[in-house]
Amino acid sequence: MELAGKILIAMPGMGDPRFARSVIMLCAHSGDGAMGLVVNRPSDELTFAGLLQHLGIACAPDLRDIRVHLGGPVERGRGFVLHSADWGTGAGSMPVPGGYRMTATLDVLEALAGGSGPDRAIFALGYSGWGPGQLEGELRRNDWLVADPGDEVLFAAPDDEKWLRALRSLGIDPLTLSAAAGRA
Repeated sequence: MELAGKILIAMPGMGDPRFARSVIMLCAHSGDGAMGLVVNRPSDELTFAGLLQHLGIACAPDLRDIRVHLGGPVERGRGFVLHSADWGTGAGSMPVPGGYRMTATLDVLEALAGGSGPDRAIFALGYSGWGPGQLEGELRRNDWLVADPGDEVLFAAPDDEKWLRALRSLGIDPLTLSAAAGRA
């Protein structure tokens, strides 16, 4: 089961409060594990302009608002930009199935700060990671639903609406979901 390029949607019974109502873009998935970015948990403390200032990166006067997210509990001091595939082919940029890329180098931040860079982007501090077989176990436990992402869910929707919109993209009303898992 190849899941890179899919989104994970947390089920109501998610036992880990760090992932309650989370939507995670899976950037990589293999027999060695999986890596993704939470796309609906904005940072309450950081702004993109503030982050650039902290890094000493000059900003264009018309700097667009890139949302800063908490991408997961692993390596929270490290930044990742999930973006459209119209930018980034260097060593620090990784293709993500579905027409996306993930870049973890300063050049994407410098490009965005200068008014260029990818058309659509979010910035995440940290990432969500799973060891070999761990994600598959969580899927068997009914912790997550899997869906195809869309620009609406990843980039356009307000963060507090992404979970609901992701569920609705599957035709699911959250009121019909049970927190208990079962087997037929």
